[in-house]
Amino acid sequence: MSNHHPHLPTTESAVTAIRAVAAEYRLGLTVTDDIGADRTSRRTSAGVFTVLDPDGSLPHEAFVELGGSPEVTVQVFPEDDATITVEGVEFADVPRDAVPAFLRSVYGGLAHVRTRFLPPGQWLVVPLPGDETYREPVFRGALTPWLTRAVR
Repeated sequence: MSNHHPHLPTTESAVTAIRAVAAEYRLGLTVTDDIGADRTSRRTSAGVFTVLDPDGSLPHEAFVELGGSPEVTVQVFPEDDATITVEGVEFADVPRDAVPAFLRSVYGGLAHVRTRFLPPGQWLVVPLPGDETYREPVFRGALTPWLTRAVR
């Protein structure tokens, strides 16, 4: 994990940073918070109404839907990472600190689809500052209009 992104120590700080990116690009957003071990997706082993983690902390997870194009959602987990989905292409295990830079790359026009003919394949490539790049496959037939425009 790189250290060139501002540190976002909590889910709430990540959501605040996502709100700032949304404001920068004039995007609407919806945030759904899940607070408590019995509510967060990775705590399925927690008993019902078990709110605190064993260490006494209160886990907080947030699901953020950004308006506009492309269609983007961000699920911020208490474990310092996030899953970002861009037009149906899922990027799991993105460090929480990298989320704002990832979103700026997508909305700033740096993200693009790379196509290879042999063997055939397409990847959504999201470059971040400092030679950090995320790539995920775009499955056949899954090219949305936004992804088609992003082909290089």
